Amino acid sequence: MAQATATGSKEQLWTLIHAQRDRIADVLATLNEQEWLTQSLCDAWNVREVAAHCIETQLMTPPVFIGRFAGSGFRFHVMSAKNVARHAGESTTELLEEYRATAHRTTAPPGPPATWLGEAVIHGEDIARPTKRHIDVDPVALAMVADYTLKTTPLLHGKQRGAGLKLRATDIDWSAGEGPEVSGAAASLIIALAGRKAGLDDLTGDGVDTLRARQGAASG
Repeated sequence: MAQATATGSKEQLWTLIHAQRDRIADVLATLNEQEWLTQSLCDAWNVREVAAHCIETQLMTPPVFIGRFAGSGFRFHVMSAKNVARHAGESTTELLEEYRATAHRTTAPPGPPATWLGEAVIHGEDIARPTKRHIDVDPVALAMVADYTLKTTPLLHGKQRGAGLKLRATDIDWSAGEGPEVSGAAASLIIALAGRKAGLDDLTGDGVDTLRARQGAASG
């Protein structure tokens, strides 16, 4: 079992984020035109739209975020849809080039850097699983994102989904909570906590039915 130790440095965190974004770019580079149009695990978007959303996250700064959020009536999903629409006319080649060109930026919307590591890990799974690809995520990144997702109330609602359950990763040294157990690969636990029903197929334990009953629409 891979050991997942915590990392607290902002520089280390951005290193993990950039490495994960590079892995996503490598997956995107293998997709044919039809696969770019595959429905992702995120209910509202196909794969190319998830990639466009990631580009917008990588380009974002706090002032731009605040302006666009206000301009969307302070509705996050409306703002996200507008951001994705900005890339509707681009070819897949252009999207991939833009993704790679922005992947190592350290600008972001307001919020803790762990949010952007979570975005990269979760959206990597959103893209990889439906296209039958696999991304090897750093064990430290998996542990950090598992902690982050389990504590998150807005948008991901992982705190509500994981409440009263014992969650245990079988591929890294990570566990949390008390109650009926849900065990499986860390990435599957993370995406199930984030509302991706596909993650449930890889999980076992007395708590799986409870977690399944708490699934809702999976958003960005």
